[in-house]
Amino acid sequence: MGHDKLRKFAENATFACLIQPATEEVLGKDHPLKGRWAEDFFHNSNPIVLELGCGKGEYTIDMALRNPSVNYIGVDIKGARLWKGAKYATEHSLPNVGFLRTRIEFISSLFAEGEVSEIWITFADPQIGREKKRLTAPLFLDRYRGFMKTGGRINLKTDSRYLYEYSCAIARQNSLNILACTEDLYNTENASLEGILSRESVDSLFEVQTFYEKHFLAQGYPITYLCFEIGHQGPYVSPQWDEDRWKGEDHHAFAVTIH
Repeated sequence: MGHDKLRKFAENATFACLIQPATEEVLGKDHPLKGRWAEDFFHNSNPIVLELGCGKGEYTIDMALRNPSVNYIGVDIKGARLWKGAKYATEHSLPNVGFLRTRIEFISSLFAEGEVSEIWITFADPQIGREKKRLTAPLFLDRYRGFMKTGGRINLKTDSRYLYEYSCAIARQNSLNILACTEDLYNTENASLEGILSRESVDSLFEVQTFYEKHFLAQGYPITYLCFEIGHQGPYVSPQWDEDRWKGEDHHAFAVTIH
């Protein structure tokens, strides 16, 4: 392990905004913060929004700055990536930002029923051919439903047409209310999303670009966006969709092939 990573890991341990539960704290049991994020971490009753797979935390930080009356938690397993967002939040004394280093598979051990208002999934691995690991798969939707408020929303922003089409299909298959969807975000009028998202969230959607988003835009890949409500009775089921078509057209699948 490089010295820079070791330095970041050591500094991570000093950040009050960064929670790093050990596996034994969340494997098959509830973490002490479950159901108590508002009281014990943020010390207010404002809504809580998660960014799953937040990387360096660009979206988490930006949305928190734009929406001081909302609490944001960025979730990722990579400590060296989380360091950047956690350091910024610490140095700027941001009261409505938290970061959580854990596997998203353990998310149900960290949040209680009705504790989260909204989820953002930004540029997640599309997990081509591995549905059970996909962040919009039935297994994960069921976990999210366990801790989201009634009417809670899932926002997906991705360069992967495969992940976008799959997520649209699973929303339709399970009769989830799709609030917005576009195959090319930057050729979509901002106004078409107003009334669905807050003004601040619309601004973040268009104005904040992660490292990966800039990279994919530079290569000419359109950015997609999908917003749907989590509400659903009974088990979630996998969609009927043209997986082979979108696998063949997705640049992530090509990258896997050539490597």
